[in-house]
Amino acid sequence: MATHNLAIGVVIGSITAMIIFAKRVAHLAEVTAVTDPDGSTVVYRVTGELFFASSNDLVGQFDVAGDPKKVVIDLSAAHIWNASSVAALDAIEAKYAQRGKTVEITGLNDPSADLHGKLTGELAGSH
Repeated sequence: MATHNLAIGVVIGSITAMIIFAKRVAHLAEVTAVTDPDGSTVVYRVTGELFFASSNDLVGQFDVAGDPKKVVIDLSAAHIWNASSVAALDAIEAKYAQRGKTVEITGLNDPSADLHGKLTGELAGSH
């Protein structure tokens, strides 16, 4: 045993368990894209839990250069847990806006919509 203080051992064990859990669920968010037959809109369906560990992966799942002018991000099967996820969505919207494309976010459940509404646009430069 590295320490004889049980409290320190419990804290270290808890932190280790949280890190392992975060790494395991970080890749549970999935993104699938479907383009309308006329090619004018792409719908990205995001499923899973969006939090600090999955946010970085989320940004890389979108084809900003290749997508049409209108992009819909359907979050009806996802849940936003923290500010990192809102910042990731803001970063995605900003990348599309730089190319003159519009993004519509749909399907937010009530807690996710509340968090997104409070934080969107407030986290500039954080992602």
